[in-house]
Formats: sequence, structure tokens, C-alpha cells
Amino acid sequence: MGGADAGAGAFYDAALHKRETLMGKSGPSALIKNFRVFRIALFACIGGVLYGYNQGMFSGILAMPAFERRICLLSPPPVFQPTHANHRLDVDMGEYVTDSTKKGWLTAILELGAWIGTLLSGFIAEVLSRKYSVLVASAVFMLGVVIQATAITGVGHDAILAGRFITGMGVGSLAMIIPIYNSEVAPPEVRGALVATQQLAICFGIMISFWIDYGTNFIGGTSAETQSDAAWLTPICLQLAPAVILFVGMIFMPFSPRWLVHHGREEEARQVLSSLRGLSPDHELVELEFLEIKAQSLFEKRSVAELFPNLREQTAWNIFKLQFVSIKKLFQTRAMFKRVVVATVTMFFQQWSGINAVLYYAPSIFKQLGLDDTSTSLLATGVVGIVMFIATIPAVLWIDRVGRKPVLTVGAIGMATCHIIIAVIVAKNIDQWESHKAAGWAAVCMVWLFVIHFGYSWGPCAWIIVAEIWPLSTRPYGVALGASSNWMNNFIVGQVTPDMLEGITYGTYILFGILTYMGAAFVWFLVPETKRLTLEEMDIIFGSEGTAAADFERMAEINNEIGLSRILRAESSNTTGTPYETLPEKGNASDHSERIQAV
Repeated sequence: MGGADAGAGAFYDAALHKRETLMGKSGPSALIKNFRVFRIALFACIGGVLYGYNQGMFSGILAMPAFERRICLLSPPPVFQPTHANHRLDVDMGEYVTDSTKKGWLTAILELGAWIGTLLSGFIAEVLSRKYSVLVASAVFMLGVVIQATAITGVGHDAILAGRFITGMGVGSLAMIIPIYNSEVAPPEVRGALVATQQLAICFGIMISFWIDYGTNFIGGTSAETQSDAAWLTPICLQLAPAVILFVGMIFMPFSPRWLVHHGREEEARQVLSSLRGLSPDHELVELEFLEIKAQSLFEKRSVAELFPNLREQTAWNIFKLQFVSIKKLFQTRAMFKRVVVATVTMFFQQWSGINAVLYYAPSIFKQLGLDDTSTSLLATGVVGIVMFIATIPAVLWIDRVGRKPVLTVGAIGMATCHIIIAVIVAKNIDQWESHKAAGWAAVCMVWLFVIHFGYSWGPCAWIIVAEIWPLSTRPYGVALGASSNWMNNFIVGQVTPDMLEGITYGTYILFGILTYMGAAFVWFLVPETKRLTLEEMDIIFGSEGTAAADFERMAEINNEIGLSRILRAESSNTTGTPYETLPEKGNASDHSERIQAV
């Protein structure tokens, strides 16, 4: 292997060996030893539950007769006597449930808000801190929920639209900030497990939202005449409870040690690390982790100073501009543009697999497949949440062993095949479900199988690809670009799905199926396998040799400067037999190519 990469490898092996000596290896035992951090991360993952809950909750509400009655005001409660002046407004409001395009807006405006929240979250998290930005996002989320609840007063679709947009800004920010916070309070031994917990929290939120919808659907009965407004208001208002808990609890959570160091509050960062690890401030493990955090902070500051010298000062305006000029720079070289294509197109195919069409409109889809009864369609939707949650677990456990490409390819082929089978069933039985109930249930089973394929593959793996293909100096901005592609395509799918289900019926599944087959081909032929590859090897497969090596050289200089190299010199000699400082500075591309072929 090349020298720069081998030197970096020896250094990080030494750091890992020293941590293992002091704290033990990764795994369940490490979670127990770091139980305080584990509890903090689990608590922060309430933000992931809110995100998942919002993805699933509204699909059930759209299918409830009481929601249609209240928003349409076609069959108002007895106490409401619409006047002639109200009549035109009543019809317009009704279109947001009966008109497929406006129904799409009612659903998808959440994703538009989340896209904006994602763009702003990096700036807010850097200026206010990760901790306070969670408070801001939670407050925005709660405001959106309260506005949605005012629909009961007769404000109608305007309150739902405004509330879902504002709620979307909150969940979009939480979806970005919580993984950052968890990764920065966690020690390296359990960081991967704690960050992966966020994905499970999202799936858990989706699952409980479906079952809450199913339960509240029975409040007052299931008919349009008797069902209570509480049937749809309860799922909306229940979001306030975990949001309030998250807001109040985060007040007592620690700041991110990384953020404290990056903003010059080093002694406070050391105290926070000491508290999180349950060790004295002068313990060698605290010192090791503190210096690693400081090295990463200095690396980021010097990378910014080199790439964008006019933005080196950490003012709020410079921080705001930095994320946009950094993303722009990713488009200015061929090698970086390849990474941009992989990140954004992978997220394009993730969303156009149709997963959020299922999550947002599952009851409507199941009704189209012959489950006319609202309760039955909501029950089938609840199963979607369960199978997706369970299917995600294997990916967390085995993705590093199996690899990204085979999992994504097999998952895409499985999802696409399910779409095509559903399309065939719908085409043959669309007007005769009453006499072909078995065909309807076969299509429902294909939807469940589709969700299973997504759960173990494109759900977690697409985000892994987006996170790991970037050099250190551009990773935050590359991930933000991938997230932006995810939310924008999420919005488009949510907007157009009702029109497609109404206008082209089974053609909807054919379109999703063809695009998902194309996603499988894209991954297999154009996306490199990234498991077990170092950053320098990523440079080779993307054609930007030297980028990671330059990053490593800058990091090595910083490590020497702050004394981290001195601490680990003996450990590196014991672990590898050769101190990392004595290894050659330049790598050999052929060594890396051989390793890449072996992987």
C-alpha cells in the first residue's frame, strides 16, 4: 500500500489499539461501558422518530372520512351552518382531498420544507451549536404541529399546508443535526452503532405512525357520518409529546465536544469529554480523544483557509456562505464531479424507487389494490411499517461484510420486480377486484416484499455511499449535496404520485419499476465498491489521486504540532513494528490498484 496511506493507517491503528487497551473493543460490551453516551444518543434519536412519524402519519389521515369531511366541509358537523358566502371556499378546500394534484401538495409540502431546513441546518448547527440547533428545530417542529391542529377551527387546508411546511423545516433540520450530534458525543468504539441507531429510529417512527393511524381510525366509528375529528387530530397532536420531551431534555444534554473545540472552548470540551466517558479530565484516554478532536478541527480550519482564504474568519456570514461556495467547488473538477454524480444520482434512484410513494399514500394504494375498507387498508399499511423496521436490522449488522454494490443491486432488482408484478396484477384486475380478491392480496404482498427489499438495501446503503466517497476536506458539503438531492426528489415524488395513481394507474408501477431497474444498472456499472477502501483508494477509483494524500499530510503536520504523534509513537511501533513517521511520504498507485481489485 502507498506510503501516505500506510502512514495514516499505522497512525489510526495505533490510536485504535490504544483505545482498545484502555476501553476494550467495539461491540455490545462497548455500548455497556459507554452507557451514558448510549443513553444520550438514544434520547437524541427522538428526532429520528419524529422524522419517521411524519413520513408515515399523513398517509393514514388522508384516508380517514373525518379528515375529508372537515377539510372539504361537504358534510359539516351539525353545529356548523355554512353560509352562501362560505360555499365557494368550501368547494376550494375540498379539492385538497379530492383533486389529486392538490392532494399531492398537501402531502409533499412537508418535503419542500425539509429541503429548506436541510440547507439551513449546517449553518445553524455551526453558529448556535448542535445542542441549541436541536432546540430550535424542535421549536419549529412544534409550531408547525400547532398550526396544523388549528385546521379544526375552520382554517382548513391553509393551516395544513402552512403547518406541514413548517413541520418539514423542523424534521429536515433534525434529520441532519441529530446524526452529527450523536457522532460527536460518541467515542470511536461505538460511533458507527450510535449513528446507525438513527436509521432504526426513523423506521420505528414510520412503524408506530401507521399503527396509531389504524387505532385512531376507530374513534367515533369508521363511517363518514360518525367518525370523530379526533381520529385525525390525535395522530397530528401526539407529535407534540415527544417533541416537547426532546426540547426539554436537550436543555440538560451536553454540548458537542467537537463544536466546543472548534469554537475555542477547549477546557469546557475536556470537561464534557471527562463527564461523557466517566473518567478524570487528565486520564490518558480523555487526552487522546481530545487531541484527536482538536486535530480534526485544525484540519478543517486550515483546509478552509487554503481553499477559501476570504472565508477563514469564523463569522456567521462566512459560515453561511461557506457551505454554498464549497458545494460549488465540487462541480469544478472532473474527479469531484464524478463523486457528485454518484451521490446525487444514487439519491435520485432511491426516491424514484417509489418508497415514499408507498409511505405517503399506502392506504390509497391498498384501496386501489382492492382493499376498499379504510380499516383494512390501514391495517395493511401497519404491516408495511413492521416489515420495513425488521428488514433494516440486517443491513446495520452485515453491510460492511457483504459490500454496497451487491446489496444495492439485489435490492433494486427485487424492488423493480415487485413493481412489475403489481403492474401486471392491477392491469388485469383493476375493474374486477370484488371477484378477484386473491389477486388484490397478492398485489398487497408484493408491496410488503417491495418494502423488505428497500429496508435492507437502499434505505441505509444509499446514505452510506453518499457519506463515504468524499475526501475529508469536502465530506460535510458532499453529504449536504446528497441530502439535498434526496429531499428534492422526495418532494417531487410526493407531489406527482397522486396524479400518477389516478391518471396512469398501473403505469405508475411500471414507471417506478423501470427507473429502479435503471438504478440497479447504475450501481452495478458506474458506482465503485467502497467497502474497506481507504480515502486515498477512493481518490484512485474516482480519478483524483493525491487529494486524500494531501489531506493526510496536512493532518500529519497537525498531529505533530499538537503532540498527538508523540503520544502514539510508541503505540504505533508496538502495533505495526514501524513508527508511522518513518514510512515513505508518497504512495504507489499500483499498490492501491491491486488492493482495490482484491476488495
